[in-house]
Parts: sequence; C-alpha cells; structure tokens
Amino acid sequence: MSRKFDTVVGGGMYFEGTRWHEGRWYASDALAGVVCAFDPSGRREDLMRVDALCSGLGWLPDGSLLVVSMKDRALLRRNADGTVSTHADLSAVAPYWINDMWVDTAGRAWVGTIGFAIHEGEAAKPGPIFRVDPDGGVAIAAEDLWCPNGIVTIDGGRTLVVAESFAARLTAFTIGEDGSLSARRTLAQFGSPPRPGGPQEMLAEMELAPDGLSVDAEDHVWAADARGQRVVRVSPAGEIVDEIAHPAGANVYTCAMGGPDGHELLIAASAGFFEALGGVAGTAELITTRVAVPAPSS
Repeated sequence: MSRKFDTVVGGGMYFEGTRWHEGRWYASDALAGVVCAFDPSGRREDLMRVDALCSGLGWLPDGSLLVVSMKDRALLRRNADGTVSTHADLSAVAPYWINDMWVDTAGRAWVGTIGFAIHEGEAAKPGPIFRVDPDGGVAIAAEDLWCPNGIVTIDGGRTLVVAESFAARLTAFTIGEDGSLSARRTLAQFGSPPRPGGPQEMLAEMELAPDGLSVDAEDHVWAADARGQRVVRVSPAGEIVDEIAHPAGANVYTCAMGGPDGHELLIAASAGFFEALGGVAGTAELITTRVAVPAPSS
C-alpha cells in the first residue's frame, strides 16, 4: 500500500523548529523571520516576527514560548498575552548563529550553534551546545560538536541526543541533576564522517546528514536526513529501523511527532538551505504522514 501524505502548508522560505503543542503545529519560517502556528486544517496564525531570523522553538513550564533568534544569538520569550522579551543573551559565548533548540520539562533550553560563518562560505568547524537555565542563565554544556543541530531528550529526560550534522552522527550525553552533561558517546554513526572542508563538500561525502530530530513513545529518534531526502527512525541501539522518503524527492531538514492522536509525523522540506540563503523563496512546505508508534504522552 502506498504511503499517504497531506500538505499542511506550502510556499514558505525555509521551515525549522517544528513542534506539536496544544492542538497545533508550530514552525519557524527561519529565513523569513516569522514564527507561525497551524491548526490541523492548515489555517495559519503568524505569532511574531524575528528580524534576526528564527529557528528552534520550545515551551517553558509556565506555557510561554521560547524562540531562537539566530543572528543576534538570543532566546526570545513570548508570553501568553503576546508580549515578547529577551529570555537569555548568548552573544558573549556564541560567536556564530545559534540554531535548533530543545526545552526539557525542567525548563532548561538546550541550544545548538552552526559553529562557523556558514552564510559567508566559511569552512566547517566544531562548536558547542549551550544550556539556558529557567532563570536565563547561560552555560556552555559541551564543546567540539560538528554543527550541533537537532536536539531531543530520551530515557525519561535523562539522556540528551544531539545531531552532529557535519559528522554524520547522533551523539548522546547523560544529563545530571544539576544540568551538567557527562558520559558522551556515539548513539549512531551513519557511515564514515566526512573530511573537514566546505559545508557543501562535506554534505556530499556523507551517507546521511542528521538535521532536525523528534522522538516517539518508544524512545526511537526520527532524524531528518539533509543529504538523502528522507527521515529515518533510529532505535536506542543506534540502528535505522525505518525510513520515509519525501514523496517528490525534496530536501528534508526537520520533523516533529504529533497530531490529534499523536500518530502524525510532520516533515519540513524545501529546495535547500543554501538556495534559501541565496534568495530562492516559496519552495518550503510542511507535510504529514501517519506512523505506527505515536508521540510520547505529555
């Protein structure tokens, strides 16, 4: 039986930070600088504009929305009444654009960085991930990751999983009670890591380039493959146990589990990040398909 896909929205520039929250899909149209929400019928609400471009999204325990402001390296906080303030300023410790984010149940925001001036054509190099505590305090949580990108927690929130997009791997850490990270290990290595160089050349060398992540009720990680126009489901043992190809062969950059019954996988696709940086607009879309294992219960 052929797989069915439904389109939530098309015509975006480059979607990132996809999430399901309280009955709606959320996404950052990153390079357009707009945070938006969609009900299951696709009706759109633009929630805020971010002049410095936007990416990762997440919610604090009080229900306020955190948004990554990429270029100025800050986390913005949108309250229930729509007012926006700066939750944390990372510019002192993050010299390059920040990117994806995961907010855990304790209200800690785990934030990745591209780690180099990708928009200026700089060669790739490793960078850190940051922890932003509920009071807005900022710490470097781990260093020397190759473009730490998608981030999720598994194992009841005790393990942090990070996609190293330019190392072709998922890396795991144990989260301490104080928010410290330890026991760094490789959860999944997808072929050989590429040789350091330009980002497009490194992508071309990889079998799979993990980008945005999501997690299901069995602690399997869904990873968007920025190299292979697909999403893959990775077991806690690091094995690919399922994959879903984009129906039209478009590039895939992030994904999210959710939907009214939890059995929908949202896939964000577009012509490409470098194409969007170059001004190619209107190709980004959000599509959904049904999967057997649902999202974790809240």
